[in-house]
Amino acid sequence: MTTVLTPASPLTAADRCDRCGAQAYLRVVLTSGGELLFCAHHGRKFEPELKKIAAEIQDETDRLTAVPASAGDDER
Repeated sequence: MTTVLTPASPLTAADRCDRCGAQAYLRVVLTSGGELLFCAHHGRKFEPELKKIAAEIQDETDRLTAVPASAGDDER
């Protein structure tokens, strides 16, 4: 999926997939105006169609595999 860096605010846990209601990790800004939010699953499923109608795609699916630093890591 093509990622476009935008000044849009990061997606939060309150942002939900328009298809299933799961946490959204993709924001698709439409060329016609407005936006759609998708979970990673539906973002991948609809990727070909979304690329045709998107002005921008904010993809934060990398957060799903990021390993958070633990508090003890700084003390070593």
